[in-house]
Parts: sequence; C-alpha cells; structure tokens
Amino acid sequence: MATLFKLISIFFILLSVFTTHVLSASDECGSNSGECNDKEGALTLKIIAIFAILVTSMIGVCLPLVTRSIPALSPDRSPFVIVKAFAAGIILATGFMHVLPDSFDMLSSTCLPETPWHKFPFTGFVAMLSAIVTLMVDSMATTIYSQKNNAGIKPETEVVRGDQETGAMSSGNLHGFHHHGHGPTTIGSVGSQLLRYRVVAMVLEMGIVVHSVVIGLSMGASNNTCTIKPLVAALCFHQMFEGMGLGGCILQAEYKLLKKAVMVFFFSVTTPFGIALGIALSNTYKENSPSSLITVGLLNASSAGLLIYMALVDLLSADFMGPKLQGSIKLQIKSYIAVLLGAGGMSLMAKWA
Repeated sequence: MATLFKLISIFFILLSVFTTHVLSASDECGSNSGECNDKEGALTLKIIAIFAILVTSMIGVCLPLVTRSIPALSPDRSPFVIVKAFAAGIILATGFMHVLPDSFDMLSSTCLPETPWHKFPFTGFVAMLSAIVTLMVDSMATTIYSQKNNAGIKPETEVVRGDQETGAMSSGNLHGFHHHGHGPTTIGSVGSQLLRYRVVAMVLEMGIVVHSVVIGLSMGASNNTCTIKPLVAALCFHQMFEGMGLGGCILQAEYKLLKKAVMVFFFSVTTPFGIALGIALSNTYKENSPSSLITVGLLNASSAGLLIYMALVDLLSADFMGPKLQGSIKLQIKSYIAVLLGAGGMSLMAKWA
C-alpha cells in the first residue's frame, strides 16, 4: 500500500504543476464585468473559505475514526451502515449533480471552437472512460495484492474466535458468510475483505483529490462574490459528509496511525490548496479561456466518472448486496432513506453551487 501512497503524492504534484501551467493562459473569451465582481471582497471570502473548509473537512473525515470507541458507531453496527449510506449518497450526487453538469457546461461553451467540441459529447465519453479505468485500477490492485497475500509475501496471522461474520470477494463485490467455529481459525477471507477495503479507500481518495483541487481552483480564481458566498456553505456541507464517507472507508481498512494521518491530511488540504492556487493564479487565470474550459472540463468529467463508479459499485452495491443488509429488510429501508437524504441534500446544494 506504500506504493499507492507514493502514486497519490506524485499524482497530486503533477496535477498542480499541470493546472498551473495550462490555466495561466490569457486567451479569455468574453468578460465577467458586473456588480458582483469585487476583488478585495472576494479575497476576504476566499480566505475565510480556506479555513472553514479545512476545519469542516477534518471534522468530517475524522468523525468516523474518533467515534470508533463508541459501540453504537462501530463498523459492525447498524448506525455505521446507515451513516455510510448517507455519505455514499452525498458522493453519488456530487458526481451526478455538481461535477458532471459543470463539465457539460464547460465543454459545450460557445467560447470553444465548433470542431471538435460541439461535434462530439466529450463529457460523457471521458466520464465513461474514467469509470472503466477506475474499474481496471480497482480490479487489478485487488488482484495484485491478493496474489501477494496468497503467495505469503504478506501472510495472514490473524485468527477469529467464536461466531464471527467474515467476508469473501466475488466478482468485485463483498458477499459474506458466517463462521460458527469454536476454536481459532485462519481468516484468509477476512484478510481478503480487509484488502478490499484498503483498495476502495485508496481509489476513492484519489478521485476526491482530483475533483477537490479543481473545485478549489475554480473558486480561488473567481472574483465573483455572488458566486463565492453560497459556494462556501455548499463546499463545507459537501466536504464534511464526503469526508464521513471516506473516513468510514479508512476505518474499515484498519490502516496504521501514520497511513490514516496521511489520508486525512490529503483529503483535508486539497480543496484549501486548490483555493490558494486559484488565488495565486487569479491575475492570469481566465475561467472563460478555451484552455481553461477544456482542462477543467475534462478533469471534471474524469472525476465524475470515478466518483459515480465508486459510489455505486464500491460503496452502495458492496454494502446493499452484502450479508448484513441482505439479512434485514428493515435495515435496507433505513439505508435507502439515508441514501436518498444524502443525495437529495447534495442535489439541493446544486441550486447555489
């Protein structure tokens, strides 16, 4: 897993360098003059946003980790499943209602040339490719680490006693079974399930890093106070509950303290970093320039595909088709309500951001 952490760090740096170079273009299309444009007022709001979003992000991602000692919120209890379903609804709505529509708007802008941008639906195409690539990464990472585990490179030394619910992977999803032994038993299936949780947490983190930097960059480069004010509240809401979803995955992955801290750090600082980067580029960044529209539009499309895949396949499908929810219609109904509330609340935020 150390390799994946290095890849995320390298990817984060390359994304920052790439966006800094590309988005500093000056070929602006149209102007953004109006009574809402106030550079000094916008700067104040953006500084407030950096600290507000940083704090809410840390609260959201750390909440599942610090509440582990509370029995009612442990991963094997129903409240944890319901909260995780709510957070998955937030992530799903982020992809469908925020990131994907923004990409459609940017890549269909009149500022872009008719050919090829108005001749082909690039947003849908890139989102589709992103979902397929995410599936490939998801599947191959699981296979590689499973093979290493089975070959004895990382042998399982854990044991299970008593009546424990264990999981096994089948076709990329988690399908559990119950073991009713009375003595110590090797839990290769638990090792596989734990490995699956770790892959999911890493892939989800990478997707969040991409779209968080893009969102922060767009906000930091804007001087429109009418846009920034509602966006601050929307992003705080979004980051807190998206962080809860990621925090739940990190908790289930059972990482060591250092890895948990690294993942929490990357999630918490990406949006504030994007805002700071946008502020630094605000004099040269032109949000209506063709290069900016193409770059941000394509990044949004790829982020949308990844987030939608992760929400549907690795979070919702894995839980709803797993043994815990399959064993209780009542818990399924509660979880579906939680998904609808999360998706509905985030969809409502699309009215302002």
